[in-house]
Amino acid sequence: MPLLGAHMSIEGGLHKAFERISLIGGQSLQIFSKNQRQWRVPELSPSEIEKFIERWEQWGKGPVAVHDSYLINLANPDKKKANRAVGAFAEEIRRSDQLTIPYLIMHPGNHVGSGPARGLQQLTANIDRAFALADDAKSIMVLLETTAGQGTGLGASFEELTYIITHSEFNERLGVCFDTCHAFAAGYDISSAAGYEKTFTVFDKIIGLERLKFFHLNDSKKGLGSRVDRHEHIGKGKIGLEGFRLLMNDPRFAEHPMVLETPKEKDLKEDIENLKLLRSLIEK
Repeated sequence: MPLLGAHMSIEGGLHKAFERISLIGGQSLQIFSKNQRQWRVPELSPSEIEKFIERWEQWGKGPVAVHDSYLINLANPDKKKANRAVGAFAEEIRRSDQLTIPYLIMHPGNHVGSGPARGLQQLTANIDRAFALADDAKSIMVLLETTAGQGTGLGASFEELTYIITHSEFNERLGVCFDTCHAFAAGYDISSAAGYEKTFTVFDKIIGLERLKFFHLNDSKKGLGSRVDRHEHIGKGKIGLEGFRLLMNDPRFAEHPMVLETPKEKDLKEDIENLKLLRSLIEK
């Protein structure tokens, strides 16, 4: 059975995310390790780290991933901006390591007009630079998130993701986070049985299913191949319930962490409803 959960706020402290995920009965968790709208934040204190790990153990030590800041663009052709992004990403790697979180999920970034080929080269080189800067944090695996390909975004095709993995000096530390909304918007039809099977057959051939470590569960407001990133509640978008039924019952992903990134209010009612619906799709 998939380990279902959600992205949770860290308002009030990193450890507060475990209170929130417990409220919805989540079995997996994604967080930001800091305010994702700011470049610099104070270093993690020993007491923060201790409290986080303590609450994690109390929750049951389920899978946790960090999502990096949306400010970071490692494919930026502007050297000064790229250098800033490399430093910030290295810090994300270090923070994840300090918190003993194994996965750091990243958007591959935007080429900002330099073109996909140059953007992928720049991105790969800068991922390697960040790994080298955070050389003391060797346990972290970076997960490249599948994207919708909106604007100049990279990572919408499996071929682009495998380029990054195969050309990185740290390829053994790179995996993939599969976002259902993004993949569908990029043109991978997971809404039907035939399309779903074709998508993961192609994924396995081009990247390898062993690289797939994490899922984002989001329906899509926009249609197949729209290249527009707009998340919708489960079953209320263009993917529909059939696509999620197929994923919930796929034995290849029976123990994978899968988190919601759908809109919600502070009472988390939407997360509770989405998880209830997803669990109802699992065949006994």
